[in-house]
Amino acid sequence: MNRLLHAGIVAALVAGIRRRDPSVIVNGALSLTFGSLPRYLERRYDVHFRPWQREWISTAALVHTLGMLGPYDRVWWWDHLAHTLSGVVFAGVVDVVYRSDVDGERHVSSRSRTAFVAGITFGLGFVWEVFEYIVHALGDRIGFDPLLVHYGRLDAVGDLVFDLVGAMIVLLFGRDRLSNLVDSERDES
Repeated sequence: MNRLLHAGIVAALVAGIRRRDPSVIVNGALSLTFGSLPRYLERRYDVHFRPWQREWISTAALVHTLGMLGPYDRVWWWDHLAHTLSGVVFAGVVDVVYRSDVDGERHVSSRSRTAFVAGITFGLGFVWEVFEYIVHALGDRIGFDPLLVHYGRLDAVGDLVFDLVGAMIVLLFGRDRLSNLVDSERDES
C-alpha cells in the first residue's frame, strides 16, 4: 500500500513537471522525502514503524501534493483534511518525543502530555502559517509564482484548528498506537 501512495506522489510530481508548476514540483519532492522518513529512521535508529504508520505519513504527504494540483482551490474540505492528517503526524512525533525517556523514570501525567502535545502542535502550525505568508509575500514582491499559497487570516485560523484536531486524535488514540516508537514502552508492545 505504501508503494502505491508513493507512486501517487510521483504521478503528482510528474504532473507538476509537465505543467511547469514549481509549487507542485517542490511539494512533490518534499513529500517523497517526507514519505521516506520512516524507512530512513528504521535503518538509522532502533525503531520499527508499523505498516499503518508508514501509510499515514505517506497519505498525509500525498494529500498535500495532490492539493497543489487544484483540490486546495476547488474542494472546500481538502485543506481541512490535509491539516488534520499532517497534524496527526506532527502531534505523533511530539507525543513520542515527550513520552520517550531513556531512563524510563519519568511519570507522564495526562494533563502535562495534553498541554505539551497540543501546545507544540499549535506552535508548529503557527510557525508554518507565518512561513507560508512570508514565502507568498516574497514571491509576490519579486515577481515569482509563490511556492505556497496564503489564503488569508481566516484560513490560517482554520488550519490551526485542524492541526489541533490532529493533535486531539493523537492524544485520544496515540498512547497505545504509538507505543512501538517510544523507548520506554517498546519492550511492552
